Amino acid sequence: MAGSYTKKEFGLGPEEQTLLKDSNGTRIVPKGAEPVRLSPGWEGTGKTDDELNFKNVTMDQANLELNPPRDRLNIVMFIMILHGVGALMPWNMFISAPEYFQEHKLSPKSTGDNSTQMYVDYFSNAVTFSAQVPNVVFNWLNLFLPLAGNLTTRIVYGIFAQVVVFVFTIVLAMIDSSSWANIFFWITMGSVVILNISNGIYQNSVFGMAAKLPGKYTGCVVLGSNISGTFTSVMILLTTYFSPSPRTSAIYYFITALFVLLACFDTYFALPINRFYRYHEYLHEKEASQRKTDQLTTGRPPLIKVFKQCALQCFNVWFIFFVTLSVFPSVMMKVQSTTYEVGSSEANYFTLLFCFLNFNVTAMIGSFLASMYKWPSKKYLIVPVLLRVVFIPLFLVCRYMPNNRTFIFIENDWAFLIIGALMGLSSGYFSSCAMTYCSTTVEPRYASTAGMFGAAFLVTGVFSGILFSFVMPIIAGLLG
Repeated sequence: MAGSYTKKEFGLGPEEQTLLKDSNGTRIVPKGAEPVRLSPGWEGTGKTDDELNFKNVTMDQANLELNPPRDRLNIVMFIMILHGVGALMPWNMFISAPEYFQEHKLSPKSTGDNSTQMYVDYFSNAVTFSAQVPNVVFNWLNLFLPLAGNLTTRIVYGIFAQVVVFVFTIVLAMIDSSSWANIFFWITMGSVVILNISNGIYQNSVFGMAAKLPGKYTGCVVLGSNISGTFTSVMILLTTYFSPSPRTSAIYYFITALFVLLACFDTYFALPINRFYRYHEYLHEKEASQRKTDQLTTGRPPLIKVFKQCALQCFNVWFIFFVTLSVFPSVMMKVQSTTYEVGSSEANYFTLLFCFLNFNVTAMIGSFLASMYKWPSKKYLIVPVLLRVVFIPLFLVCRYMPNNRTFIFIENDWAFLIIGALMGLSSGYFSSCAMTYCSTTVEPRYASTAGMFGAAFLVTGVFSGILFSFVMPIIAGLLG
């Protein structure tokens, strides 16, 4: 393998000869010109024979090592942000269209059959479990087992499967399914399962891909995930205002997600063209080769060692998303305004603005700030992460009104907005810090594996937070 050579390593040796004159003493090099120097600098660098001779190294790889490139125009950074958007876009699009599924496709008003009310009542819970269980399972399996070969295979087939599901979903949106609503419900659940199996593999692989690059690129993926939420919230507002029906809104949602996934597909194949990405991929391959050598020498798999090194940051990732998903969106969306009547169009806009848009925009800002400055350090990040648990009781004492509870401590709408903004800002900021620290805490050759650990704990935190949100109405009822 080629080493990294600098000018200092090729300094003047003790046997240096300067060819300035011919045998007659006549000067053959003009004054002021750089003389030709013969130096044993190559041998004096201490490199191995394979490195000195560039054995098994292409000229392109040698050129990349001797001239490390930069991310010109931040192209790779923007591609990582795009893949972060794509990793959460499918989930965001499905949970943001309850009116389409519950009112347009499954409600007794649309089907003419009162038995379909059960599908309306349990739709949200069914979607949650159908989405998150396979997402968690396959994130962990993707870490421990070679499910689909290398990163390229997993990413390509993961995106392709999601594209097929969205095309199928768009077709279903255009078809009148009122006479077979029960079949539509189970087809939708099957689509959600397939979508999130492929998305779990894709999301995990994206963090593994980003971990090959400098630490800030993992933060870019998290930033993209938060941009995805903001983008979806804006889409909800626009389609709610302009679209003539829930069916049309849903078609817009799904087509938008389809185009985002196709953009992710195209840009992934554009990455190998970029010199900056090729350089870091080459460095990663060198580290992977060394890792294989270490494994043969020690006879121990690296996963336990990697997890021990990044365990603290994995906990941070899990706890951040556990707290966030415990209250968003299940609790926040049910906080009622003191100004607008429940069920009115103004109250619906209050939820869209004060809950969804507020959280997603502030989470996006938090991720962006983390890309410029990170505080606190890896060792002390756990302190503010644990303190975030205070958001759970804070939202419970707002106008969160399950089961007609009467105990309310925070009545003001703007106080609710500020608490939600702080929760979103801290979620985006500390999750970006934790994910970045996760891949930079370990040895460089294990960065990709640590990134996958972080992604697995991320989806586990999401799932456990959603499960805990189911008991929040019970806790609120106990408060009075």
